[in-house]
Amino acid sequence: MKPKSKNPKFTRKKKWVSEVEEIELLESWIEYGKPDSGSNPLSIKPLSKDAPIGKLEDNDDENSLLLFSSYGGCKKFVQYPISQKTKDGLAEGKFKVTTDIQRASLPHTLCGRDILGAAKTGSGKTLAFIIPVLEKLYRARWGPEDGVGCIIITPTRELAGQIFDVLNLVGKRHGFSAGLLIGGRKDVEVEKESVNDLNILVCTPGRLLQHMDETQNFDCSQLQILVLDEADRILDVGFKQALNAIISQLPKKRQTLLFSATQTKSIQDLARLSLKDPEYISVHKEHVTATPSRLQQTAMIVPLDQKLDMLWSFIKAHLNSKILVFLSTCKQVKFVFEAFKKLRPGIPLTCLHGRMKQEVRMVIYSQFCEKRTVLFSTDVASRGLDFNKAVDWVVQVDCPDDTASYIHRVGRTARYHSGGRSVLFLTPSEEVILQKLQSAKVPVQLIKANTKRLQSVSGLLGSLLVKYPSMQALAERAFITYLRSIHKQRDKEVFDVMKLPIEEFSASLGLPMTPKVRFLDRKSRAGTVSEKAPQPKIAVENIEAKTSIELADPNQSKEEMEKAFLFEKETEIDEERIGAENGLTAVPATRILKKKKLKINVHRPVGTRVVFDEEGNTLPPLAAFANTDNTGCGKDLVEHDIVQDRYEKLREDMKNRDKEDKELHKKRLEKMRLKEKMKRRRAAEVLSGSDDEETEDRSTKKSKIYFDSDNEDGEKENKYEPGIKADSISLAEQEALALNLLSSMHS
Repeated sequence: MKPKSKNPKFTRKKKWVSEVEEIELLESWIEYGKPDSGSNPLSIKPLSKDAPIGKLEDNDDENSLLLFSSYGGCKKFVQYPISQKTKDGLAEGKFKVTTDIQRASLPHTLCGRDILGAAKTGSGKTLAFIIPVLEKLYRARWGPEDGVGCIIITPTRELAGQIFDVLNLVGKRHGFSAGLLIGGRKDVEVEKESVNDLNILVCTPGRLLQHMDETQNFDCSQLQILVLDEADRILDVGFKQALNAIISQLPKKRQTLLFSATQTKSIQDLARLSLKDPEYISVHKEHVTATPSRLQQTAMIVPLDQKLDMLWSFIKAHLNSKILVFLSTCKQVKFVFEAFKKLRPGIPLTCLHGRMKQEVRMVIYSQFCEKRTVLFSTDVASRGLDFNKAVDWVVQVDCPDDTASYIHRVGRTARYHSGGRSVLFLTPSEEVILQKLQSAKVPVQLIKANTKRLQSVSGLLGSLLVKYPSMQALAERAFITYLRSIHKQRDKEVFDVMKLPIEEFSASLGLPMTPKVRFLDRKSRAGTVSEKAPQPKIAVENIEAKTSIELADPNQSKEEMEKAFLFEKETEIDEERIGAENGLTAVPATRILKKKKLKINVHRPVGTRVVFDEEGNTLPPLAAFANTDNTGCGKDLVEHDIVQDRYEKLREDMKNRDKEDKELHKKRLEKMRLKEKMKRRRAAEVLSGSDDEETEDRSTKKSKIYFDSDNEDGEKENKYEPGIKADSISLAEQEALALNLLSSMHS
């Protein structure tokens, strides 16, 4: 017998039939093991290793009910009712065993229910929503001509890129088209041409809304499933306007999945997303801690003006570790990175913040994943990012906004089954947040800072600002943006900008003078200063000598005043003794802080002006305007009519001067207008005139001749003959004219 030839049409038909049969089997399996609403699949006893998977053959009777294996609480992906293509992708990605959030959510998401999933950072939430997305579209027989079937929204570009990579890895066997739509890239027009043909969109809110507003024929009316990763951040005020605009263009009949480490239960948020009886799955709700158990968390009280010293000392002590440093603002990240890079701590440094270009951000993210380095970052790297090699330390130089921000920050380490450590720097006024962390099941141990190993860099930063003038602007912006970030915080119990040592903080950045902070209330600052020093004081600063002169109370002896003055001089000399490091000499103190200023006696006698009359007797002030006749009360009285007349004369004089000034100003304006008018007229004449007229005018101007000649009476006369041209005069006449000119000049 001849072997059967492989017909492409027959192969495609057989493949289509096998997919249809698989879809029918999966739908029956899912319906058979559908968990009850509100149940926790983790409480279900999983299948044993040798138990059959999928359809169970009981007998050959066609009327008998089909039996399937239970998939609630299963610990392996092969035991779930998912397609073979997805299982192959999971196997190639080396995903075999499910995590807690995956076991708890997959039975609900595969049946099409809405989910509010909350789990610890690094617990596998990405796979928990990628698998339902692929299965939803696969069972719906979704194709390229069907358009957008799924939208996955994330708050940051790096997280979107990470989800897109996992989607490509797990879903590579499927035929779906997927696209990454994030800001910061220049290929917007290319995206507009192909976005209508994509089935799955992984995007940030701003870029998605841009395509909804600008891309022609962009249609999401057939959307099947919507996913919000880091949902609490997307539902926050920062994305509220963009998200509302996006939701208004999506169909209400869809499946919605919300995943985050700290989930929201706000009724308003759920109503905005049109969720229908969502299942709230909190994996760590019953756990002892809300953070990974392998994470060692510590905190220490560090004054604001010593934070950079502590950070520098920490980096120098952990040169072989992979460290992620969190700061509040982009300007702080930029300044600390540039300053520490020039000081050379002995380990590679990088920085990451939202103001950088997308290509640079992705390169820095990749470098930090592969190498042991120190990454200075804002909260842009606090959510969802999974670094390939474990992060050894998470250092929070600035206090997080709230408990959720803290959990997301420390979640960059101790992911999956690896360990990690974190340290939090708190100012004395921010120590209250420790109680809130304890109440949120976050075990943070308060330790004392080792001041013996503390290395001061304030003087070195001052030398950097002198050597690199551009660094001073960075330091000023870092100073102002940090105070503004504290000022805008909602939790005033933790963040109070009035309790911060502003002068000392400015000096710790190396700034010679404290920049003006306009958004702070001056009265509040004055009140804060008065509380620290109730007695009024006036300081006289000598900028050139870098000293302050003090005048103490009149009751203070001269010896005490001299001792106080000598003590201040010795203090200033000690501050100037700062060692050199890395070839830089510390700059001496260039300011005098408020606490070093001594007091001047404000109760000293005030001098008064004494006026004498013709007889030598003293007169009170304003005696020149007094009416000496009215002495009934025993003292001179001021004649108000005289003073009033004098004021009236002054007012009249000022009015007259004002009129003169206005007239002069008016004339100047008229003169300027006339000049402008003449310029415009000349320009119009030049533009309207022909070339012949211009040539004729030029020739006429060149042919003008001015010369002195004697008339018939022998008198000199200045003649102007416009009609005569130099070419029309003969040589003899020209010589005669020259002789006349010479004779007139000598005479």
